[in-house]
Amino acid sequence: MPFSTQQISPEYRTPPSVIASIIAVSAVASLFLAWLVYYHPPVDVAGTHLAFLPALDAILNALCAVFLVIGYRFIRRRQITAHRNSMFGAFIVSSVFLVAYIANHVLHGDMLFPKAYPTARFIYLWILLTPHILLAIICLPMILITFFLSLTGRFPAHRRLARWTYPIWLYVSVSGVIVYAMLAAYR
Repeated sequence: MPFSTQQISPEYRTPPSVIASIIAVSAVASLFLAWLVYYHPPVDVAGTHLAFLPALDAILNALCAVFLVIGYRFIRRRQITAHRNSMFGAFIVSSVFLVAYIANHVLHGDMLFPKAYPTARFIYLWILLTPHILLAIICLPMILITFFLSLTGRFPAHRRLARWTYPIWLYVSVSGVIVYAMLAAYR
């Protein structure tokens, strides 16, 4: 249960060990995903099992973006409970996305953009996918720290970090849908 602002002294600071732990867990998760995507051999090369997973990931990313935008609107209106519920919705949908993403890459490996479309491939790889991946890596610890600050009642720090977390998380969610759409269109 979140603390009220009266229960926490304004001088109370988040222990550095908590932040370090969140960053360490995020780094391990990112390294695991990099290994999974780029080095792990797929189990189902033919893609016959759970072929719907990439589409499910795109839907989950889109849902996350919707929750984020709705949550932002709620906080702008000072509807704290509705904001919190929307942000939990975004977090849960993102967590389910991560499970489906891992399952998809364990089974099918990485989907490569066809070389037959060099201009679209350049746009896909360098303008869309590279920033998407880099910002996803940065965003994971930001999301976890932002949630931690909220759940422990450190609302001024939560607000300061959320101003950066929100647009990055939204970009990662929306660009994830576009990544799927481009791969599907050019297959």
